Amino acid sequence: MSKPDSDQKHVVAAAPDLSSSAVSGDRIELMQTFVRIVEAGSLSAAAAQMGMTQPTISRRLQALERSLGLRLLQRTTHAMRLTVDGERCYERARELLGSWAAFESDLRGAGDEPEGILRVVAPHAFGQERLVRPLADYLKRYPRMSVEWLLHNDRSIQDYIAAGIDCAIQVGEVTDPGLVAIRLSEVPRIVVAAPEVLNGAPPPGTARELAALPWLALRTFYRNEVSLKHLVTGAVERVPIMPRFSTDSLYALRSAALLGLGACIGSAWVLADDLASGQLIHLTPEWQAAALPVSLVYPYARFYPARLRCFIDIMRQAMPGVLAGAAVV
Repeated sequence: MSKPDSDQKHVVAAAPDLSSSAVSGDRIELMQTFVRIVEAGSLSAAAAQMGMTQPTISRRLQALERSLGLRLLQRTTHAMRLTVDGERCYERARELLGSWAAFESDLRGAGDEPEGILRVVAPHAFGQERLVRPLADYLKRYPRMSVEWLLHNDRSIQDYIAAGIDCAIQVGEVTDPGLVAIRLSEVPRIVVAAPEVLNGAPPPGTARELAALPWLALRTFYRNEVSLKHLVTGAVERVPIMPRFSTDSLYALRSAALLGLGACIGSAWVLADDLASGQLIHLTPEWQAAALPVSLVYPYARFYPARLRCFIDIMRQAMPGVLAGAAVV
């Protein structure tokens, strides 16, 4: 969404007093649509996020412009930009919608049951296996809710609002200062390999000896070097590696390790059963990679809807059990 054109000719008018005129359900709905258009960047994106057709979104925008007597957006074939009045309306509408949502929440009380759609991004492996049970608990507890459970390992999503995302589960350090991050747990990581990788030789006795093995890389967290810490002394070793196979999928990494393609560092919870069955060997158990933090992140806002607050509560309660038994010694 472009900023207002400073060269645009317009009649200077006072900012519309939305606080008194927009208390009806229709006006609130129109403003919600306008704010979503601005934050999504286009009418088509807003329509997709709201589950409506683009003509419906367009009619709502036109209705709001008629009711205010103002042009809020300038649209061309290739671009859409806020007018100066639209910029002021957007800021005021966001404030009003936040206040209105807080007002409704206060009136209904903390026990108000959430309803609607929650959009969550989660890593592939974690989201397919360990997080589905607490997600199921959330849906059973709040039957008026539905969830869009979006699985991918892309940790570079910056604009959660434009993407229509309520929150995300992130494994690894959270570096975006625009996000609230709630630390839920940590994932222990260990070095493993199939027995045939050793080719009959004794297992490596030190971290440095690991460099002589063929390696697999999990590109999300390491590529050409691994850093290991001694559990007793605290000493740190940086081990250079030349991966034969690189992937961004934890499950693909595990499959390659089971086929004997090389050693790798993986999450203990994924590898525990293979270690117990003897299909994989825990190498240099006194040396481990740093545990990865697991965080629930979401954009800063003045008000958070009940659907998000309830999801955060369930994830906080569930996470200790999600990784129970994941550590491998």
